[in-house]
Amino acid sequence: MTGEPTPAHEPSASPPAPDLRASDRDRDQVVEILQIAAGDGRITAAELDERLDAALTSRTQRELAVLTADLPSEGLPPQAKDLIRIDQRFGDVTRTGRWLVPRRMEIRLTFCDAKLDFTEAAITHGTLDIEVDLRIGGNLTLVTRPGIVVDTDDLERSSGEITIRPTLDPDVPNVLRIHLSGESRGGDITARPPRRFPLSPRLRRNR
Repeated sequence: MTGEPTPAHEPSASPPAPDLRASDRDRDQVVEILQIAAGDGRITAAELDERLDAALTSRTQRELAVLTADLPSEGLPPQAKDLIRIDQRFGDVTRTGRWLVPRRMEIRLTFCDAKLDFTEAAITHGTLDIEVDLRIGGNLTLVTRPGIVVDTDDLERSSGEITIRPTLDPDVPNVLRIHLSGESRGGDITARPPRRFPLSPRLRRNR
């Protein structure tokens, strides 16, 4: 006996905590990161499809983290609005720059031009439904980019022109399908790529 106190028994290290289960919100956030990365050209269409399938079937947060480990998540836009309404008579309406694309839009125009520019828009889901009511002088222009498809099959037209100029690029995955419905009763609808260079005054006069 030395008289020294017997050291207390040290508990063994606790086992590592199991992976936390992923919630629907966790999976939605990963899907947003993947779609933005695809739109920025960081991953290919095949990689996007593969990772989206894995994200939707992931059960734990660790499984989700693997899918975005090589992608930036800073600056992720907030949750997109479900619906944006535009009801404009006279004047112009423009959405341009880094704006957040909603899930649905209702657009009613009379003697008004509206332009939705998607070239720098934040796209966090795969579909945008736009219901239009274009009256006399109400014109809608969609400025698209590769990876955006415009569908007008459910659009009724009693007058006015519909012009769709696709911006196709086989190396860019589809990140957004714009589905147009409603009625054009005197306005024009145009979907086109951005104009890279402004025309000179001389060329404009000769057009």
